Amino acid sequence: MTARLTMLFVLVSSMVLMTLGFVIAASVDKHFEDQDMEVLTGKMALARHTLEKLGPMNDMGAVMQSLDNSLVGHHGLELMVIGSNQQILFSNTTQAFSISAITHSAQHGSSKPAIWKSNGQSYRGIAAQATIGLPDYAQVPVTVAVAIAIVHHQVFMASFQRTLWAFIVVAAVLSGVLGWVVARNGLAPLHMMREQTKAVTAQRMSYRLPIDDMPIELGNLAQSLNEMLARLEDAFARLTDFSSDIAHELRTPVSNLMTETQVALSRDRSESEYKIILESNVEEFEHLARMISDMLLLAKADNGLFVPHLATINLASEFQALFEYYDAVADEKGVRFSVSGDGAVSVDRLMIRRALGNLLSNAIRHATPNTSVGVVIQEMPHEFEIRVENTGDVIPSEYLQRVFERFFRADPSRQHRSEGTGLGLAITKSIIVAHGGSISVTSDSRTTSFSIKLPRQS
Repeated sequence: MTARLTMLFVLVSSMVLMTLGFVIAASVDKHFEDQDMEVLTGKMALARHTLEKLGPMNDMGAVMQSLDNSLVGHHGLELMVIGSNQQILFSNTTQAFSISAITHSAQHGSSKPAIWKSNGQSYRGIAAQATIGLPDYAQVPVTVAVAIAIVHHQVFMASFQRTLWAFIVVAAVLSGVLGWVVARNGLAPLHMMREQTKAVTAQRMSYRLPIDDMPIELGNLAQSLNEMLARLEDAFARLTDFSSDIAHELRTPVSNLMTETQVALSRDRSESEYKIILESNVEEFEHLARMISDMLLLAKADNGLFVPHLATINLASEFQALFEYYDAVADEKGVRFSVSGDGAVSVDRLMIRRALGNLLSNAIRHATPNTSVGVVIQEMPHEFEIRVENTGDVIPSEYLQRVFERFFRADPSRQHRSEGTGLGLAITKSIIVAHGGSISVTSDSRTTSFSIKLPRQS
């Protein structure tokens, strides 16, 4: 970036200097032209006046003498009078100008001077037609040409251009050096930021870039990087916790399987004893299978691979079907079901049934015996709200925001495979979010309520 900025600075400054040089050169050349034209037009007017005022008493010799006298004191000024048959009537110069070029300029009457060449030198000149007052020439106009040498102008312009190019080269070099210094100093905060970001490692995810020392232009970038680091730190922490939780959760069933298998192999056993051990192992394998399946579902949801297959369902009917499924478990605790309200939403039937089933299973598990689990379906302007409420165990306020985390349990001592894998509420949240909804929980001394909000059917 420093090199690109330096080259750009050199290119821009060189172009500006070149443009300025060309403008100045054109202005100087125009000034020289104006000066020459002032002299040329004056002498042209004097020559034409001299020729037109001649009388019958004069002869051509007198004409030539008058013209010669008019050029006294004007070194480098050339005057020619050319007749109608292109013969030279008067000339104070030995330069061999092109007669055809002179007559062509006189006939077209251009307001700009012409450049005539003679003996390798350049002259700026004008030509015009005039009449002579002598009887023999009165009927036929003649061509009067006035020219002035411009070699001194050309020498000056050549010297000016050499000086201009030399100045541009020196200025480009200086611009490159100064541009590099400016770009280097201007980009110093970026270099400092690069060095500071090297301090961010897996062991130092909490490091943040100092914003107060940054220029205003880089302050927003530093803030964005800090916010990115905060998100990465949070994701890394959750990933670390999740890995630890997976290891902890998988260790128990694997340990149980190893222990039971080792005990079974320690001595000969009867067929019935082997059957009991295998049945116990099957339960552990089923627990592992559910856990792996749940983790796979969460991984798909986190990476956007979970695509709902939408269909319109009736919420009250879905809950009635779930009540029948969990009826046996509820009867053991004397828990009753109730549902109020209704509504139709466009969702993935199997996924929503799993999410709602997780909430009902959780409510039954933590409900006080001989109480009820209530479902309230409320229609709102842009969404449906579904509340699953139960009376029973209270979730401490500090855990309300963590109940949807993977493997989180408010009471770590209650870890038994009959209570699931610890992923039910995390799966429920992923399913609801995938449908464009949200889920929250409240808990007080009497009631715990999980609230789901799903968009209305469009």
